[in-house]
Amino acid sequence: MGNVENRSVLLAQYIIENKDTVRGAAKKFKVSKSTVHKDVSERLKKVNPGLHAQVKKILDINKRERHIRGGIATRKKYKGE
Repeated sequence: MGNVENRSVLLAQYIIENKDTVRGAAKKFKVSKSTVHKDVSERLKKVNPGLHAQVKKILDINKRERHIRGGIATRKKYKGE
């Protein structure tokens, strides 16, 4: 496995273990959100389909909940927190 494939696996494991978002993983690994997304949604599918299925479940949950997190962030912003 090459460097990119290893990074894909590491990103997926981090997201699964921490139930984190793409944005959170990008910040932790100091790469762009686009890179994280491409790694875990496209590259990982070819390298480790089982791990891809696990991380996809978490990403789907994050996608369903993102409007809630956005609302909370907006409320905090305007409350001055």
